[in-house]
Amino acid sequence: MKITQVRLGKISVPLRVPFKTALRSVSSVEDVVVELHTDTGHIGYGEAPPTGVITGDTTGAIIGAIQDHIAPTILGRDVADLESILIAMNGCILHNTSAKAAVDMALYDLYGQLYGLPVYRLLGGNRTQIETDITISVNSPEEMAKDTQNAIDRGYQVLKCKVGKEPEKDLERLLAIRRTAGPNRKIRIDANQGWNPKQAVRLLNQMQEHDLDIEFCEQPVPAWDLEGLKYVTDHSPVPILADESVFSDRDALRIMQMRAADYVNIKLMKCGGIYNALHIASAAESYGVECMIGCMLEAKISVNAAVHLACAKQIITKVDLDGPVLCSEDPILGGAVFCEKDITVSTAPGMGIQGIQPGKIQYLH
Repeated sequence: MKITQVRLGKISVPLRVPFKTALRSVSSVEDVVVELHTDTGHIGYGEAPPTGVITGDTTGAIIGAIQDHIAPTILGRDVADLESILIAMNGCILHNTSAKAAVDMALYDLYGQLYGLPVYRLLGGNRTQIETDITISVNSPEEMAKDTQNAIDRGYQVLKCKVGKEPEKDLERLLAIRRTAGPNRKIRIDANQGWNPKQAVRLLNQMQEHDLDIEFCEQPVPAWDLEGLKYVTDHSPVPILADESVFSDRDALRIMQMRAADYVNIKLMKCGGIYNALHIASAAESYGVECMIGCMLEAKISVNAAVHLACAKQIITKVDLDGPVLCSEDPILGGAVFCEKDITVSTAPGMGIQGIQPGKIQYLH
């Protein structure tokens, strides 16, 4: 099975409600889709969102990296030589992790098809179902309470609440959310680098004093500030999860060695795909550090790849793969079944993606 064509397209999927964090606000998913065609007629699918504020990758950068660097590196290669292809792809251009992730997942899709197995089975086959949280965007306390009630009505048991924008209002936001959610649902918070270390410790202590029972706090301080992250971890009553600070297995190892966070977040778009994500998971297994699997604001193809990884690895104990359920429609055929909080992985060979609804993708060539 040899790669004969790399085809690119763009999809646009509106969101149910605007997605707001301390870093950005968006109203639709705008992703680049990758199709790897082969001489056997098989197609592997990948996808990447432009998330310049986090990864530095824009739509143009993703397209350019694939067309000018990655495609020439992988064309004509035999899918059976998966690791050598992935090593060559990772070495053909620096950074550009979103472009690499999109091609990486398409390669794994083909590899599974080649051997007739779903990718999660190839990677470990730990389980077939997972449960995701749902994101509550940062807004006024009243609006966040309303969104919390909507999530409860849809059956969600775990709420991921965005904070970090106007930090002086964050306690009030969480009080409104906990009042609405009641005592039995889990609340995890994500500051998206919005606090400084001392501010983070003060706010997390206040939340603890108000019995908000926060499961953990994600990336409270700027990504570069590992000393600040460690300060918060050492002084916070709430466990800390590193997200934007973790782009590679080397980042994860440093955080684990420093004990700068209690958990680490694996995102395919940050680390460059499944191949590199497995290295992070292996490091976490060595250190006994549980992982969360997360996503950017992505449509189903790329989140589907993360589902396969999550279902394969036992060290991944927390799931934040709500991208598809935040969308108002799903133009992707096949793949994992997203039934609100419950996600069931596809057992079809590869990733199980069958294609994209007609008229929903704009091909570039």
